[in-house]
Amino acid sequence: MKEIKNLLGYRESIKVVDATLRDGGLVNDFYFTDDFVKALYQANIDAGVDYMEMGYRASKKVFDETKFGKWKFCNDDHIREIVGDNDTNLKLAIMADIGRHDKNDFDQKANSPVDLVRVAAYIHQMPEAIDMVEDAAKKGYETSCNIMAISNSKEEEVKVALDMLGQTPVDCIYIVDSFGSIYPEQMTRIADMYLEFAAKYNKKVGIHAHDNQKLAFANTVEVCGCGVDWLDATYLSMGRGAGNCAMELLLGFLKNPKYDVRPVFKFLEEYMIPLKEQGIVWGYDLQYLMTGLFNQHPRAAIQFTKDQRKDLSNFYNEITSID
Repeated sequence: MKEIKNLLGYRESIKVVDATLRDGGLVNDFYFTDDFVKALYQANIDAGVDYMEMGYRASKKVFDETKFGKWKFCNDDHIREIVGDNDTNLKLAIMADIGRHDKNDFDQKANSPVDLVRVAAYIHQMPEAIDMVEDAAKKGYETSCNIMAISNSKEEEVKVALDMLGQTPVDCIYIVDSFGSIYPEQMTRIADMYLEFAAKYNKKVGIHAHDNQKLAFANTVEVCGCGVDWLDATYLSMGRGAGNCAMELLLGFLKNPKYDVRPVFKFLEEYMIPLKEQGIVWGYDLQYLMTGLFNQHPRAAIQFTKDQRKDLSNFYNEITSID
């Protein structure tokens, strides 16, 4: 359960992870300019963010390289073009999506600018996820694992997955509200479960929230109060569908003096708001609310948005119809 000192006090163990390029890349097929990425990198440094997720390292055997920007594949050379030797306190992360990655694409940490490999997997993919975690750890990387779509999984299955991951070298295990369907009171109970296994195996717990019901920030704050340390956020909430916990909200809330929200607003003004003005669409909207309410993947709402539909009542009937 949450303690007031976890909300009001300084906690050195907290780590803020910027997922703008990776989750936001799902909105624009990862077509970010180098100028944008360099500015985001500098904003994270200036704001005191701990980790910047540079994108996916997706397999080119699975995805057509010509249909995506380079941050879908995020190789070490592309990262170095942005960060050089990264002689800063900001650590760099990439995500390996189980079933869509190739672990042979990961060099030894000694040869890479990447610090953290984030593994994303569904419950039924745990054996593959563990294999990836172990491979990345052997190569010298920090590792985390996002257990996706837990709102569609049975509690006993989640506990088994947590126990399996606890016995691996993984550094942090993430609570992921993939559909934006979990309420704060439920999040507290979930966080307690994760933290119990984390204490048993000496792991950290993280939170990656989606904003379908405008609860991403609330849920992040809720579990932070419970003792969850790794907090994901994106600038202006940019992310798949309804987006994520907003970086500007999170840094404004945290009491750690190393974080500074002022550089965030400059980046929002110069880069994020222009993206919106260019017609790139993300963020809370009624179609995403509906899929969140019914604990559904937002793919139908994403298509509704792409098709520029306005018939919300018909969409409601479509997603609630029983075959």
